[in-house]
Amino acid sequence: MADENSVTHDLTTLFASEGRDFLIRNNGDQVKIKDLTGKIVGLYFSASWCPPCRRFTPKLIETYNALSSKGDFEVVFISADRDEESYNSYFAKMPWLAIPFSDSTVKDSLDQKFSVMGIPNLVFLNGDGKVSTDEGVELVMEHQADAYPFTPERVAQLKEEEEAARRNQNLKSLLVTRSRDYVLSNDGNKIPVANLEGNTVGLYFYVGSDEDCIDFTPKLVDIYNKLKETGEKFEVVLINLDPTDEDGFKDEFSKMPWLALPIIDEKIEKLTRYFELRSIPTLIIIGPDGKTQNPDVVELIQEHGIAAYPFTPEKLAELAEIEKAKLESQTLESILVSEENDYVIDRSGSKVPVSQLVGKHVLIYFSAHWCPPCRRFTPKLVETYHEMKAKGHAVEVIFASSDQDQTSFDEYYSEMPWLALPYGDPRKASLSRKFKVRGIPCLVAIGPEGKTITTETRHLIEAHGADAFPFTEDHINDLLQKQKIAEEVKEDDGEGEAGDGYICEGDVCRKN
Repeated sequence: MADENSVTHDLTTLFASEGRDFLIRNNGDQVKIKDLTGKIVGLYFSASWCPPCRRFTPKLIETYNALSSKGDFEVVFISADRDEESYNSYFAKMPWLAIPFSDSTVKDSLDQKFSVMGIPNLVFLNGDGKVSTDEGVELVMEHQADAYPFTPERVAQLKEEEEAARRNQNLKSLLVTRSRDYVLSNDGNKIPVANLEGNTVGLYFYVGSDEDCIDFTPKLVDIYNKLKETGEKFEVVLINLDPTDEDGFKDEFSKMPWLALPIIDEKIEKLTRYFELRSIPTLIIIGPDGKTQNPDVVELIQEHGIAAYPFTPEKLAELAEIEKAKLESQTLESILVSEENDYVIDRSGSKVPVSQLVGKHVLIYFSAHWCPPCRRFTPKLVETYHEMKAKGHAVEVIFASSDQDQTSFDEYYSEMPWLALPYGDPRKASLSRKFKVRGIPCLVAIGPEGKTITTETRHLIEAHGADAFPFTEDHINDLLQKQKIAEEVKEDDGEGEAGDGYICEGDVCRKN
């Protein structure tokens, strides 16, 4: 592809075939290839069977419609569809030109010439027929029509503008567009973005069907209402990331006390990229000066509630000191006892008081039957558990289930020889937050004094089995040092090259 950047392409040579000097529109109209001379031309390699293509095509249509009036811009569809019916159905949605489906020779030639390794792929030729960029998909996704004329110079300019925008960020640069200077209240009123200036503003990225969003939203509503009652200058702007269910969104938003961007708005995707969104829910805090104060406070709110407000560095430092004090005073009972829930259960369903586990090493096992990595690791943990018990270690495991129903929990727990939190126990969610469980399986080790030893116990057991006990850093370092010495001794005892064309392995030396 790099070589193609310096080549001047003749459009007729690229697109024409014997007996055909035209391209087609989806209504059957023919456009002479020579009419594209001097234009910026996008070569769009795509197919109806390709999900990323189907997601990208509407974005390209928006860009095309915004630029088509310039008169010097065109797109040519090069299809990878497998049958003409699929091609026709897909092309019917496109406002640009195409190579006829029957002309597979030209399509194959273009694939090879522009080294198309995957789709969607969008190559832009400038008015001279030279490749200006082969990263058209990324440019359109990120900048849409603003990327015109899709040259390296324009890309560099856009990057400079983005850097300047970050330096000069304010609420208007984040939320206002050319056609909209307001956000919406839940009763449909338009609230000027200017009215929010000087407030601490949370940008709440949200999907109504997501379980984590469903769980977090009531907590945020509670905090929002309490802050409003005390006169705090705090506002939330909802940014809905699922535009497909407009009626559902309106119903959900009507129950929320804050503001929102319109459900379909050009700023939504731009903000998602601007803040490099990685997960939902995400609540980004914009300070009264319009600058980003905290990239995500969802976890802070889950752990500390309203005490996390106003999410400033000073408040975070204060919370860190509180958390440090909690860790220093942590006991097994402070972790596992919550109001009347002061027990775990054994496989018979009998209650085992948490007090009976005090003084033991306790491993909390976050796992679920539906999780393949969990089902692979559980037999290893069962084996290790029995080995630790056989060695006389005072150790116990507590299963904290993420199973989706009681039957799955019962079936999975029947394979385990240890204790468990009852299915649906609210302590599981608080433990997940406390130990910042990002994925399962996860195994957390608590020492005899009730202090957290490590949240990486799973990996230690996978690497060392029962020898990893008691999972402390000093013990693991000592274990690794002993293994290193053993390997060096093994090498000195005749491993590897023995000379005279022999290789020695264990007790045998053989000719190489």
